[in-house]
Amino acid sequence: MTDRLESLFEMQQGLNRRIGVDTAVLTDEERVTWVLNYCRAMTQEIAELTDSVPWKWWAKYQTFDAQNCRVEVIDLFHFLISLAQTLGMTHEDVYQAYLKKNAVNHERQESGYAIKDEDDSRHI
Repeated sequence: MTDRLESLFEMQQGLNRRIGVDTAVLTDEERVTWVLNYCRAMTQEIAELTDSVPWKWWAKYQTFDAQNCRVEVIDLFHFLISLAQTLGMTHEDVYQAYLKKNAVNHERQESGYAIKDEDDSRHI
């Protein structure tokens, strides 16, 4: 059985190629452009997610749209996977980096995270 994260990466690669973006063969200049494109796209998706939650404390007309929140989260996954692929990361790279960063985050909580240590994530 294919790993689910691996499957998501394969599906996203197929969609990107269909759109005309092959993250595996980008020049350095194109890579910079696509990192920025995906960051901007995720910023917009975050804004759309925010707009699905009643954040205007002065407005009474707003409602919580849980269904649209879920859709926006998935949109974020699409762009986040594309960004990872643009940076040359595989599903396994993401998984391993997540494990390492998660351990760092737990260590920070155990220590009270009173001091910012720039080096605690360099091994990731």
